[in-house]
This record gives sequence, structure tokens and C-alpha cells, in this order.
Amino acid sequence: MRFIFSALLVLLLAACASGGPTASNPSSKAALADPQALADTLRKTSAAKETIDVDNSSVAQLTSADADLWARIRRGFQMPDLQSDLVDMQANWYAQRPDYVARMTERSQKYLYHIVEELEARHMPTELALLPFIESAYNPQALSVAKAAGMWQFVPGTGRTYNLKQNMWQDERRDVLASTSAALDYLSRLHDMFGDWYLALAAYNWGEGNVQRAIARNEAAGLPTDYQSLRMPNETRNYVPKLQAVKNIVMNPQQFGLALPSIPNHPYFVTVTTSHDIDVDVAARLSNISTDEFRTLNPSFKKPVILGSTQILLPFDNASAFERNLKSYAGQLSSWTTYTVDQRATPTAIAQKIGVDADTLMSVNKIPAGMRLKAGSTIVVPRTDDGDDEDISADVAESAVLAMEPDVPDTRKMLIRVRRKQSMVAVASRYGVSVGQLKAWNKTRRDAVAPGQVLVLHVPVGKAMPSEPGPERIATNVRGGGVQRIGTRMNDNSGSRSRYDKNHGRARTGVVKVAEPVKGKSSGAASKASKDVASRPKAAAQAQKSK
Repeated sequence: MRFIFSALLVLLLAACASGGPTASNPSSKAALADPQALADTLRKTSAAKETIDVDNSSVAQLTSADADLWARIRRGFQMPDLQSDLVDMQANWYAQRPDYVARMTERSQKYLYHIVEELEARHMPTELALLPFIESAYNPQALSVAKAAGMWQFVPGTGRTYNLKQNMWQDERRDVLASTSAALDYLSRLHDMFGDWYLALAAYNWGEGNVQRAIARNEAAGLPTDYQSLRMPNETRNYVPKLQAVKNIVMNPQQFGLALPSIPNHPYFVTVTTSHDIDVDVAARLSNISTDEFRTLNPSFKKPVILGSTQILLPFDNASAFERNLKSYAGQLSSWTTYTVDQRATPTAIAQKIGVDADTLMSVNKIPAGMRLKAGSTIVVPRTDDGDDEDISADVAESAVLAMEPDVPDTRKMLIRVRRKQSMVAVASRYGVSVGQLKAWNKTRRDAVAPGQVLVLHVPVGKAMPSEPGPERIATNVRGGGVQRIGTRMNDNSGSRSRYDKNHGRARTGVVKVAEPVKGKSSGAASKASKDVASRPKAAAQAQKSK
């Protein structure tokens, strides 16, 4: 009953704001008097192509005594004030940048009401509604160098811990509703862990493990364990003072020569759920807003298409327009579908195969130049003109991945045993690789190689390798699970002449390694060859003796 009444209020108020006929419609008045009639009306508006669910049970807050949201936020402050030189320094920093403060507070107007609602429902301090000013300047598209994303700056791992989906279609670390719920869950857990909001905030910034270790160090040294007494990085040391500085500005902006924009104490957006896939551009157009405005409320969508049964946010005054325009829309809701790659290939080859533009394919799927796709990858492609209007299946939506690798020739590993001193430059030049690659493969910084040293090379499969003066080449083939090593005698200036070894008094040849069989195969031939080689000196001695 509460949902039905709230939904009706949203629709009526939105229609009034847009000058629509709903407010004066007799059927609407009848629905207000008869909840069952309202339920039937809502069901009838759900056509085959659409489902609209205007769900905001907080509309009753429109009658709150606080006309301005800032007053409501001030009334909900619960944390003790922090007073320190760092707080004064941060407040002065903001006071000297009025344009920056104006941009932050203007952006926050879309989201503050919802966050305050969530905080009050959890009985949490409304100071936490100011935390996105510190984290992201209230920019839901923010991305840090540490890959923390969204207003609340979740890193990928913590986002997954708090059930924020991060897949091919959506990154809920940027979703306004999901990320806010996850952030408040995390902050509440940290407060339960430390029993102090300052320490909870430090842990949100630095990690609970680091804060726990800092507390343990102070306890072992007999020192206080409050926020200001712990040893921590400068970023965390300034974190709470920044929040206190913003709190001071909200309490009395005139004192700092700043002005805060008036934010009405009612919802900025409502939630809408569509039954079918719909393009972002189409959803924005049906809502009578720009695509940029649409994305400020729905920043989590990574593709130009929104999958069916996905919740989207629309400005409070545009929900009815979306419903009305969607009912009368006769065009195609989505112009995108998916294609699964069956074998590794370049984007250009795939584009030619399925008849789409290669640049569009790379742009939509964010495929960098010089990459190819692995088998099993799923990509988003334009729909064909064959009338296929099926939505992307739930299985594909759930399991789709895009796996890429550098578009370089397949290589085989080769081992080179060096028999004379030579430079890395000479070896690299001989095999057509760079000196940097050669050093990286061999994990060395040296510019020369010594006799007897084995070098690793990666050379294209099927490419003929040049003979080189001096080193013995050991080609290694790892295909099929076996390893084959082949010792070969290479031509050099010394030819194959024997050399007398003063220490042992016997001749040595240039070959120090004989062929070894592939693992798992018979070694009879190799053994026979070894016996033949070993028997030759004895036969020669007997022949000399008989003479």
C-alpha cells in the first residue's frame, strides 16, 4: 500500500511540474481514491515493450519542515568536531577556490538527497553525505591512479567484496544507488570494528588492516590510540581534517566567503526499470534529456546499450515523459547485439567477416590498436537489417568476457650457447630482435655475453634462422607437450679441426652436445649412435697396431 501511494504521488507531482494533464485527469483522481484502481492502471501501462516502475517511497519527505537540504544535513550532524591546524589549513584551501567548491556542490545536487535518505534510514551521521566531496568531488565518473572508481572510490577488490558488479556491461562502483549502499555498508562495518568514526574513516581511506597495525604499535609503545595519535600516511592524516573543513563550510559558508547552491529537500531522480534492451541514446531521447545528462545519473553503463531488466535513474520531472514517449515509440529500442569470436582474430578480420565497420567495432568495445581477440571473446556489434530484434540473452549477459592479446606472430623458444665473447647488439642483430627484448628474455642488463653462456630467444614460428659463427644452437620445440633439443655444429673460423688439450692430452671437437630424443619416445637410435662413436677410437688403435 505504501508503494502504491508513493508511486502515485511521484507521477502526479512529475506531471504537475511538467504542465501535463495528469493532475486534472478525472481517472487519476479516481485512482487516488481507489488503490485497487491505481494498481490496475499501473499494470495496464506495462506494454509488451516496456515496464516502468516509479519507486520512491521517500516522497512523503516533501512535507518535511526543512525546505532546503543543507538544513536537513546540518540537523543530522553527529560526529564530534575535530579542531586542529590541519582543519584550518584545509578550510582555507577550499575558501581560496570558490570555483572548485561551486562545481562540487552543483554536481552534488543530483545525489545528495538520496544519500541523506539512506543515512537517516540507517541512523548514521549526515557528515558522511559530505564524504564524496573528499573522495571524488562528487563525480561518479572519477577514476584514480589506483583504479578506484565512482563517487565513493571503490577499488576493484573492495567493490567485489561488497557485491558491486564489474562486468562487460556495467561497473556498479559508479552506480549511484549500488555504490552508495555498498559504501554505507562498509563504513558501518568499520565503525562497528573500531567503535569510532574517525578511525572508521581512516580505515576507509587507508584500509582496516593498516589502522589495526597502527593501533597495535601505539598500544605496544604505551601511546594513545585515537585518530590524531596514530602514525599514518599524509593522505590519511589529512583525510578527516578535509571532511571537517567541508563540514565547517556547510555549517557557515559565509564565514569562508562561500555560497552554497540551494538544494530542494525532495528527490532529484526516480528509478525506472525497462523490460527490454534499450540504447542509451534512445532512453535519453525518450526522457527529453541529453545523453550527457542521462549519463550523470547512470554512469555505470559501459556500453551504448542497456540490457533489459536493468534499473535506470531519471530526473524526477522526466519520469512521466519517459513513460508517455515509450508507449508511443514505434522505432527499434536497441541497435546493438553480441557476437562471440570462435577463433583468435584481429578486429579488422572479424569486422570483415560479419560485415560491420572495423573502427566502430574497436571503438564500442574499447579494443586498442595492435591487439587481437582470443577465442570465446564476446563483443558488441551493430544489429543487422534482417529484422532480428531479440534481446541479448541472460546467459551471454552474465558470462560475456572480452579477452585480448598483442597481435604479434607466434613464436618459438630458442636456446643459444655462446662459444666466444660477443656483444648483445651482435646477437640481437643476427636474429632480428631488439637488444631490449634480448635482455628482457634473459633477465640481464649486461651488454656482452661470455663463452659458454646460454641465451634465450623467441623467434617467429617457421622463420629460417641464420647460421652464426661460433655458438652452438639448441632449438627447443615445446609443441605437443614434448621438448626436443637439437645440437648442431655451426661453421666458424676454426673449422672442425681438433685442438690438443694440455691438461688431458686428447682432442676435442666443436660439438659438445649430441641429439636427445623427444621425451616419451624410444632412445634406441641415439644409444646406437653413441656406441658407434665410442667404438671408433678403439678400432683405429687396433688397425694401427696391426700395421
